[in-house]
Amino acid sequence: MNDAPRDKVAYVMAAGSVPERQGSETEVTFGELDDDSNRVAQLLHERGLRFGDHVSIFMPNNAWYMKLVLAAARSGLYYTAINYHFNADEVAYILDDSDSKAIFVDASLGEVLTELRANLPPVVESCFVVGGAVEGYEQLDEAIASLPAEPLEEQLEGSPMLYSSGTTGRPKGIQYPNVRREFPNEMGMHSIIANGYGITSDTVYLSPAPLYHSAPLNFNTGVVRNGGTSIIMERFDPAEFLALIERHRVNVTQVVPTMFVRMLKLPEEERARHDLSSLRNAIHAAAPCPVEVKEQMIEWWGPIIFEYYAATEGGGGTSITADDWLRHKGSVGRTMLGVIHIVDEEGNELPPGEVGVVYFERAEGSMSFEYHKDPQKTADAHDDHGWTTVGDMGYVDEDGYLYLTDRRDFMIVSGGVNIYPQEAENLLIVHPKVMDAAVFGVPNAEMGEEVKAVVQPIDWADAGPELERELIAYCRDHLAHYKCPVSIDFDQELPRQPTGKLYKRLLRDRYWGDKTSRIV
Repeated sequence: MNDAPRDKVAYVMAAGSVPERQGSETEVTFGELDDDSNRVAQLLHERGLRFGDHVSIFMPNNAWYMKLVLAAARSGLYYTAINYHFNADEVAYILDDSDSKAIFVDASLGEVLTELRANLPPVVESCFVVGGAVEGYEQLDEAIASLPAEPLEEQLEGSPMLYSSGTTGRPKGIQYPNVRREFPNEMGMHSIIANGYGITSDTVYLSPAPLYHSAPLNFNTGVVRNGGTSIIMERFDPAEFLALIERHRVNVTQVVPTMFVRMLKLPEEERARHDLSSLRNAIHAAAPCPVEVKEQMIEWWGPIIFEYYAATEGGGGTSITADDWLRHKGSVGRTMLGVIHIVDEEGNELPPGEVGVVYFERAEGSMSFEYHKDPQKTADAHDDHGWTTVGDMGYVDEDGYLYLTDRRDFMIVSGGVNIYPQEAENLLIVHPKVMDAAVFGVPNAEMGEEVKAVVQPIDWADAGPELERELIAYCRDHLAHYKCPVSIDFDQELPRQPTGKLYKRLLRDRYWGDKTSRIV
């Protein structure tokens, strides 16, 4: 796999945010990673899985996760990492849709595993569990105990097939052609990450996000396959995140903007007491970062913050350094892959400065994707030129820098005026009394829609009419009035994934009810 010594630590599972296991860590060496992934590959081959077949992983972050990913990668298999917050029906849907022949689960998921086993799709032939016994599942450590820790006779490079988050319907698998290539192959994502982000055997990478998400899965794979060491948090905790940087002398990390916000909300003494001098590259992506938040992070950490914009579907992407961002505040950068096109609803390309749907013209030689078993959705993601989009709205400036405004699905149309709620969200989230915020349109008989906000306050005792008035006035002091919330409700926690993605549809549906049309 790489030239790392077998006794070098490949990754550390850090459980500091789990109260009952505060401060505990589990180290996995490259020798253990190689041996166990080979044994699992032997097990899957013994069970009849061959190149192009499919397996799924339904687990929180744990010490087995990367072993299973590597086992599938060296077996020529598609592998799907499933959101461990899903219920049994949601997991069963993905298993059935992906044609998974095997699933790996963690006993900590409890009752959902029992429900899943009772409704398992027929395609699933093998079910393995780690971390304890669950009826109907084979214990993985017992299943591989007698198998050799030797590579398969023919090792072929596998491929992840991750599923869209499902914020606007059933999730769909994002599938690339599984080209028959020997493992290890230097054309894989691990090589792209190494070349693009300076990942080497000296890298100590801190990963605070769930491994079912594309970025942490690919980055951790890239780090260990290039001989570096990953520090993987079971769950993000802002104070423990800072402590881990100091404890392990972390030099690279990747976060989402909500993590920046939670670190900035820590007491000043907590933020100041950790030595962060080892950190040389802090990458962020997954969601737009409010300008004020990023300004504060650059002031705190220095010009080491690197941003990129891309989607699991691929097709194209942008990147921007901290220094460049300070000259183009709010931008997600210029293209690093493919060509950006901003297109209106009629398919016409728009000039610089005008907001439209963001499309990418695929770079020459890059692979095209499809949504597994959904040709209509695949077609909807491409236009007549073959350019691809995931539905984001934005514009480019005269220098080619891309600025995102919102998701197309969440644009508010009030009195015929288009309102992009990200502006109000970015403003609210930096208010000292706000932990999180969502802005969207709700029905208004006269205007069609009006602007609504749902806010998670830092102190629940503040929730009420007084804070609502304060936040609306705050927005009106900084934005045109028509962009500001007309009313604000409060929730103790917004439905946001650990990846940073907000399930805004779940909030919006409260106000739209069973309306089949958003035209009032």
